[in-house]
Amino acid sequence: MKSTGIFRRVDGLGRFVLPKELRKSLDINQNDYLHIFLEGDTIILRKSQQNCILCGKEEENLIEFREKKICHDCLDALKTQGE
Repeated sequence: MKSTGIFRRVDGLGRFVLPKELRKSLDINQNDYLHIFLEGDTIILRKSQQNCILCGKEEENLIEFREKKICHDCLDALKTQGE
């Protein structure tokens, strides 16, 4: 794992600021979701897609296809497109 050499203090509510340089390089924008999980004693943050890659609709029950998420409406539209 590559170290950035950046340190941040955690506040009383458990928050910290993700540096602008990292947000920019990972294309993390305001209101984006981050997937937070543990691997041993390491905390891992990963940008998480919570909206359809085709129409942009935010939905909880997205279908994952080749590491991208698609809503049911767009999936149905793709199925009928191929007929």
